[in-house]
Amino acid sequence: MTDTPQGPLAGVTVLDLSRVLAGPWATQLLADLGAEVIKVERPGAGDDTRTWGPPFATTTEGERGDAAYFFAANRNKRSLTVDMATPEGADLLRRLAAKADVVVENFKTGGLKKYGLDYASLRAANPKLVYCSITGFGQTGPYAARAGYDYMIQATGGLMSITGQADGDPGAEPMKVGVAVADLFTGLYASNAILAALLHARETGQGQHIDMALFDAQAAMLANQASNFFASGKAPVRMGNAHPNLAPYQPFPTADGAVVIAVGNDGQFRALADAAGLSALADDARFKTNADRVAHRAALAEALKPALAGKTTANWIKALEAAGVPCGPINSIDRVFEEPQAVARGLVVEQTRTDLSRPIRTVASPIRLSETPVAYRSAPPALGADTDAVLQEQLGLNEAEIARLRDLGVV
Repeated sequence: MTDTPQGPLAGVTVLDLSRVLAGPWATQLLADLGAEVIKVERPGAGDDTRTWGPPFATTTEGERGDAAYFFAANRNKRSLTVDMATPEGADLLRRLAAKADVVVENFKTGGLKKYGLDYASLRAANPKLVYCSITGFGQTGPYAARAGYDYMIQATGGLMSITGQADGDPGAEPMKVGVAVADLFTGLYASNAILAALLHARETGQGQHIDMALFDAQAAMLANQASNFFASGKAPVRMGNAHPNLAPYQPFPTADGAVVIAVGNDGQFRALADAAGLSALADDARFKTNADRVAHRAALAEALKPALAGKTTANWIKALEAAGVPCGPINSIDRVFEEPQAVARGLVVEQTRTDLSRPIRTVASPIRLSETPVAYRSAPPALGADTDAVLQEQLGLNEAEIARLRDLGVV
């Protein structure tokens, strides 16, 4: 731990019963903002993602450590191992929840009731509790009992139907996104909901149950594509790297790779045409407005391709940036963090853990607050690293009591 300024959520305690990604993503955001997040894990096993590798970290003894996946969503948290399936373990968690401001869980609908860890049970002892449930399909509806994983939600929620090459093009088939965006968006929506509920609880003394569903979040993030459907009655289709509402808004081959051009208005298109030595395109009736360009997108792309293929990506980026045309390279992930902008913004966070042979690197929070900045207080924790400290500090247990619980396999 290091001395850092208190974040805006300092003093907020979160009991995190979630695992994998959507819930941990939400609670990591709260932790970055200063909340104390107590991550509850199964003794001897922990969060599933500790084993989701390779790659894995290496311990100081040369053994296999946690998977890198786990590190992505669990910094700034304390790890408490408790077996909630035991009466003593469930009781410990109920006592912790009675003192917490927030509980986050992603068990199947109704799965925590048998342990007395459902919202109704915990609210009886802690009326101000904000309780966030994250499931695949929510607490109600005909699919409520179904499990939900990001991949199937991207499929069921429509995202895969608009991702991938267009029908008839090489490699055409529905594709998932390269990261688990349904999980990540649900985590972001959940953290927003939790913050809103915390404000309400502070004003009224009353908590509430937040019902977050991956399916709902995936539908919400269809955004303009859903609006296009509502307005037209036609389901959007896969368009590869083209944009349904803008043109040119796609990658173009260059002499040594490709450049992404993202023209958002008519002025930018004229600037692109001038920079490419094709000024006449801006006055062509087919391309004068964005609606014209969308209607004739194929002809426009064919008109631009020969000129753009004549210079390198770096040359085009320099020329187009000077002309005010949004553009960029298609970076591999290693090159993302080599970008001067990434270095200047400090997008890589490096933290150490005494049991690992190398520092843990994660991506910095994108939240920049002028008065209460995000702080990186601790690395993603080793399994159960904080069990004794949490039980002592939160519940007042002494060493003998904790030793007895450990002998029983409760912690």
